[in-house]
Amino acid sequence: MSSVRSSWRERRLVARTRRAIDRALAQNYSPAMREELLTLANSAQFRNLPR
Repeated sequence: MSSVRSSWRERRLVARTRRAIDRALAQNYSPAMREELLTLANSAQFRNLPR
């Protein structure tokens, strides 16, 4: 049961982080900050996750 719970929590955390990255990208940041956010968003941890 704990592995199911931790898996659920991990997916929830990743989804929350993905939404935060999407919100940050929607704002007007410097090109360097935008590049950093895009790099983070495209990292292996966030690939193939629903937006």
